[in-house]
Amino acid sequence: MARLNYHHLYYFWRVATEGNLTRVSNALHVSQSALSSQIRQFEDSAGTQLFDRRGRKLVLTETGRRVLAYANDIFAKGEELESLLQQGIEPGSQLLNIGMLSTLSRNFIEGFIGPLLADRQARFSLEARSLDGLLDGLTRHQLDVALTNSSVQGNESQVWQSQLLARQPVAIVGPPGARPVTPFPEGYADKRWVLPKARSEVRAGFDGFCTVWQYEPQIQAEADDMAMLRLLARDSGALAVLPTVVVRDEILQGTLVEYMVLPNVFGNFYAVTIRRSFVPQVLQQLLARFAPAAE
Repeated sequence: MARLNYHHLYYFWRVATEGNLTRVSNALHVSQSALSSQIRQFEDSAGTQLFDRRGRKLVLTETGRRVLAYANDIFAKGEELESLLQQGIEPGSQLLNIGMLSTLSRNFIEGFIGPLLADRQARFSLEARSLDGLLDGLTRHQLDVALTNSSVQGNESQVWQSQLLARQPVAIVGPPGARPVTPFPEGYADKRWVLPKARSEVRAGFDGFCTVWQYEPQIQAEADDMAMLRLLARDSGALAVLPTVVVRDEILQGTLVEYMVLPNVFGNFYAVTIRRSFVPQVLQQLLARFAPAAE
């Protein structure tokens, strides 16, 4: 391969990141045909196909995804170099793109980004997506990290890396003054419940707990959104099953009371990344806070 043409690489990077030829051509003030021609020249010089052309849609090949990872690193370093040349100093931070599962606890997310909020030079963006949207954003290198409540397994074409950030205890919570005077399950015979949907780990743990005690809950509402469950727990008067971090503020204010912690049931929170040659230092520092201590 001849010397790398960074002009061609830049065009490839913009299209691969944006995912839309029209938007990129408008942003760069070049015609779509010229932009497409530049990318084809880049593919020809590299001797490999970087996009699958499906009608008007461009989809990255496996090689294209690997090239995009390098392009992200190259242009991130280019921004640092530009800052150094213009300001005479290296930038104090890089933009960190954080994806979060749209149903995840906002209290947990706030705790995760706490160090960034305390750093006046930190720059970061938050974007809520579905799990598929998060994985797509990581693959396209639109996101540096994705926060979820379930581990993600890799496959032959993609190496996902899931780091367990926290295991939060799960509790039965309810309105103050209504705590049952007798233990579970007798004191809970006539209680109404708002619960996570059946496919969640928290709900599976609660269902298993009920099975052991031969208890059938009277379910009033179900939701997969932690923010909605938080509101239902606060306003419905029913009992709720949640990781305690979700209703931390309500417990501190006394609007909700923790009735009991469910044994061996946890709400798990994960950070998902993909293997790449360059990992922003600020992300390394964030994840290091949750790494297990060496024995």
